[in-house]
Amino acid sequence: MQKAFNVTGACMWNRHYMVNIETRMEEIKRLVDAADYITIHKARQYGKTTTLLALEQYLKKDYYVVLLDFQMLGSGEFENENVFALSFARLFLREFQRNGAVFPEGCHKALGRLSQAVGKEQANFRLQRLFESLSDICGAADKPVVLMADEVDSAAGHQIFLDFLSQLRAYYMRRMIVPTFHSVILAGVYDVKNLKQKFSPGHSGKVNSPWNIAADFRVDMSLTQEGILQMLEEYEKDWHTGMDKEEMAGLVYRYTSGYPYLVSRLCKLMDEEIGMRGQFGSKGAAWTRDGFLEAVRMVLSEKNSLFESLMGKLADYLQLDEMLQALLFTGKGIVYNPDEMAIDMASMFGFIRNEKGNAVIANRIFEMRLYNRYLSTAELQGQKLYRASLEDKNQFVNGGYLNMRRVLEKFVEHFDDLAWRGIQ
Repeated sequence: MQKAFNVTGACMWNRHYMVNIETRMEEIKRLVDAADYITIHKARQYGKTTTLLALEQYLKKDYYVVLLDFQMLGSGEFENENVFALSFARLFLREFQRNGAVFPEGCHKALGRLSQAVGKEQANFRLQRLFESLSDICGAADKPVVLMADEVDSAAGHQIFLDFLSQLRAYYMRRMIVPTFHSVILAGVYDVKNLKQKFSPGHSGKVNSPWNIAADFRVDMSLTQEGILQMLEEYEKDWHTGMDKEEMAGLVYRYTSGYPYLVSRLCKLMDEEIGMRGQFGSKGAAWTRDGFLEAVRMVLSEKNSLFESLMGKLADYLQLDEMLQALLFTGKGIVYNPDEMAIDMASMFGFIRNEKGNAVIANRIFEMRLYNRYLSTAELQGQKLYRASLEDKNQFVNGGYLNMRRVLEKFVEHFDDLAWRGIQ
């Protein structure tokens, strides 16, 4: 089966061109080996699900890994404690037994008791009994048990989920005397370590600390230029386009800063669409600087799931929107202060990054997309700033390229004008 660049769902090494994430697996496994409880909170389409699926396979030699997806629990499963406990137990049993092992007798009996309670849908089966059952299973298993849960954002709005996190915390605190999960990894956009980011648009938000036991997760999940180069080398072996792989890897990284979705999207456009256009006409012509810039223009003008999600956040959170406008248009530096709600939200949703203590837009693609958004709004089109920006753009950008000579000429002209005014 021919590989492709993937922008929907998790990437699989045997079906998709993807960056080698072996180093990332090693770093996370060290946290798991240390029995840490972890939260992976990254922006949308940043490779969280891909990482968890790969990690499940990477850990299974040494651990029983139970990977759950909270999207599989509908809102009805959070109706009350009994319903949630039974639903969670049902998912856990299915995934635990998918390990395919012959479990020790004690573990087999503990699994049987939990299965029996689920099968009878016992009305008194609540979080306490659920965790007692999970503790029995962990204590009797012949390998440590690791629980991983994806898309925890879908559960974070329910009080039952907060109670569940509190139980996890309680067992973690008593892990020296009560068997429990060796390690827990929860993944989502929001940081469930304290859930202070659980906002409702237009409200101040709710601050909770049901799971502040989580270790700091400092594993870099962005793609490196070297990793992108390795991926393009694999692609080139299949297609022999004659591309300058080092140049292309550098361009992709400079425009995306390694944001996984943007990397894959640009590559997918060059691979599948640019080469079909009249002015290019082949894969070889698509994988050039001109082909890349055409892919950038296409990304900036398309509606896709990532941009729809990001722009939705701007509509929901006025503070976030105002902060980004200030960052883009005032020319003033903004200190990266995670205690400031707008900064924390912008970082969490992927708009900005921390660069030497200052907040900067996360990548060039986001920067251009945000400029386009703000400059095309009805309010701004009537302002002098918008008209001036269009006039200046015509002077400085020709055929998609920045005329640096013209930029310097205008700088000297502006500097001389300021000096003359100073003399006057």
